Amino acid sequence: MNLRQMLRALACGAVMLAVAPQVRAEGTFDIPKGARFNKEKLAKITEFFGNEVATGKIAGANVLIQQHGKPVYHETFGVQDVESKKPITDKTIFRLFSMTKAITSVVAMQLVEDGTIKLDDPVSKYIPSFANVKVGVEKKAEDGTKTLELVPPTRPMTVRDLMVHTSGITYGFYGDTLVRKAYAAANIYDGDFDLAGFAERIAKLPLHNQPGALWQYGHSTDILARVMEVASGKSLFTIMRERLLDPLGMVDTGFYITDPEKQKRMALPVPNDSNFRVGRDTNPTNVKKIEFASGGMYSTMADYRRFTQMLLNGGTFEGKTYLKPETFKLMTTDYVGPGSGVERDYFYFPGDGFGMGLGLAVRTDPGNAKPPPPGSLGELKWDGASGCYFVVDRKQDMFFVLLEQTPTERQRIQRTLKQLVYEALEN
Repeated sequence: MNLRQMLRALACGAVMLAVAPQVRAEGTFDIPKGARFNKEKLAKITEFFGNEVATGKIAGANVLIQQHGKPVYHETFGVQDVESKKPITDKTIFRLFSMTKAITSVVAMQLVEDGTIKLDDPVSKYIPSFANVKVGVEKKAEDGTKTLELVPPTRPMTVRDLMVHTSGITYGFYGDTLVRKAYAAANIYDGDFDLAGFAERIAKLPLHNQPGALWQYGHSTDILARVMEVASGKSLFTIMRERLLDPLGMVDTGFYITDPEKQKRMALPVPNDSNFRVGRDTNPTNVKKIEFASGGMYSTMADYRRFTQMLLNGGTFEGKTYLKPETFKLMTTDYVGPGSGVERDYFYFPGDGFGMGLGLAVRTDPGNAKPPPPGSLGELKWDGASGCYFVVDRKQDMFFVLLEQTPTERQRIQRTLKQLVYEALEN
């Protein structure tokens, strides 16, 4: 594996293709509507994860495939941690990492829907220090040395930029550009701070690119969360609980775990796979002020299946509307495709064949790989550095969720699971 592939593997974002094994995928792209699952083929998923556990690559996993509102495959594998050897259940707690972004984005769209915030509002309307932000432009001298020139943005960063990841805000724990190095050198995770303080730290750093010019993964969702706090006058978790988590019945989803009995339900990676490599403390039992909207939440299968079914339903669940149809359509429209003016960073985590909606990757085309990655046009997805992963396929009225804790093995496992899921679909 070369250096770039290693860096790519460290970042928390959507599923990538570079390090996955070759699994037969012909005939699994954009299957006609109405396909059903072959139970014998689904057994290959059991075989695959059984081997992952048996060979010590992962401690365990929980896999759910649901179609037409009912589970067609639901199996748990291994243990929540190799020390306690407790079996994994639907109440086992997994750190979501970037799958937190999906929850945050849905709640943000609820605020957009009721007019609390507007997508085209400048971020500086809510966080004034962003009015003074500069863009870092790399300049290369004849001797090959690079310097960073700070220039004014060509237009203000907007709420929409934060949701589409075109704000110019980045991460500092992967990549080697000078702006990313500036993030790493700024020690932005030091101390005990809240979202307000964190937003001020980010505002002092240069943007990686002009707003609207490049899809660039980073702390955009954390700044979005601060906008949500300012606009509503409430803390992020309070907004989430009032608008989504409590009504949806997501009783075991949050940022920190203080209940000792609940702490005993935490899943852990195998010991040699315990470093999540995102530059900060990710243990939810270590309570701090910050609620990282980009990757700080934990959840269970019992909870996240409800959230994912709501997305599959187009914003409704058990008779309650969480997003109106027009809001859901707005959220699941691609904003970085041809004609958008948005370029794609080398680390483009939505992946081959995907565009980007307001917080979710959206399948727009077969992609460049031959054969194309499996799936359906209009598919929605996201994942996280811990290995957790979900796909929503509205064409097949199906979703699947994978909960696991393995930053090292996640890309290979996620890609293989998706191929096995779609290879089990038959007309």
